Amino acid sequence: MSEINKVVLAYSGGLDTSVIVRWLQETYNCEVVTFTADIGQGEEVEPARAKAEALGVKEIYIDDLREEYVRDFVYPMFRANTIYEGEYLLGTSIARPLIAKRLIEIANETGADAISHGATGKGNDQVRFELGAYALKPGIHVISPWREWDLSSRESLMAYCETHDIPVDFASGKKKSPYSMDANLLHISYEGGMLEDPWWEPEEDMWRWSVSPEAAPDEATYLELDYAGGDIIAIDGQAMSPAEVLTKLNEIGGANGIGRDDIVENRYVGMKSRGCYETPGGTIMLKAHRAIESLTLDREVAHLKDELMPRYANLIYNGYWWSPERKMLQTAIDESQSVVNGRVKLKLYKGNVIVVGRKSDDSLFDESIATFEEDEGAYDQADAEGFIKLNALRMRIAAAKGRSIL
Repeated sequence: MSEINKVVLAYSGGLDTSVIVRWLQETYNCEVVTFTADIGQGEEVEPARAKAEALGVKEIYIDDLREEYVRDFVYPMFRANTIYEGEYLLGTSIARPLIAKRLIEIANETGADAISHGATGKGNDQVRFELGAYALKPGIHVISPWREWDLSSRESLMAYCETHDIPVDFASGKKKSPYSMDANLLHISYEGGMLEDPWWEPEEDMWRWSVSPEAAPDEATYLELDYAGGDIIAIDGQAMSPAEVLTKLNEIGGANGIGRDDIVENRYVGMKSRGCYETPGGTIMLKAHRAIESLTLDREVAHLKDELMPRYANLIYNGYWWSPERKMLQTAIDESQSVVNGRVKLKLYKGNVIVVGRKSDDSLFDESIATFEEDEGAYDQADAEGFIKLNALRMRIAAAKGRSIL
């Protein structure tokens, strides 16, 4: 352990990572650098500085990464209409590659030998952090305390604080949620507690970002989103940065009961896990993006994107954002988005996102051909006969050879 001189720790300022600071100092006899990221979790991050200082930390990084997070991670993911196992919008998964990237950058800046994180040995986050770290700096040493120490409960962590001079007022000064929660600009998640019974319905006061659909306004909210290159650039005609867009959509969506999800997902490490999620802005983004693509993308391009999407979603969920295969897929996805420009009109009502209009200068919709009225020769319906016969040819041959499908 003597070869570790300095460690960069992903530090929240909470109980777990405060214990990790002291544990690293004593177990590895090393200097600890703390890194706290503001990715829109909705909590003050600056207090982490005082907590780290109280633990003897000299180098403290507190970075506002909200714009980078949405611009370089959330937006590219939504260009692919990404959803894991048909339900999960990957709010936790997509934040981890950014944190891993910044951990490595700080390690390079400070000359650190290792990075560390507070992810447990049961979850996906340990994989996501470490795959990213190794991809970006192959020789980095990764320390995962939850895989090494014998502290296994909140009570044991508190006892460690008492015997190792760790101030705990910040850990005990407010009532602790019964759930393990993770939040950023894209979502907030809830796991553990009574949610470990997949039959149990969560109580209403668990949800923090949205009203229930039953309590949402009785009058619909209309919204217009402007797209350029597959990304939202304005809401109701007002230009906004990526982080501003997502913040505003979270606010509007949450007020209309949008974005709640209760799922059982398959973790990469092998187990099934139940989680509840609130992703109001992301739910709106997914629906609207598919609407503008329906108007502007070529049919086969759209279908190919849909075929690739589950693989792309798996890569993000499993922690392979920094892999060559994700980069390859991203290049193809981004190329498809050059024509995804225009405006989508939505109606939000009691948990529902309803597309009520879309328009684009790059639209492939041709009313003169699609009309049910007189098309003045734009489409010759007689052409369909040959099209059908050619597509039926292989089935007709098989049937004529006596191959029955009954």
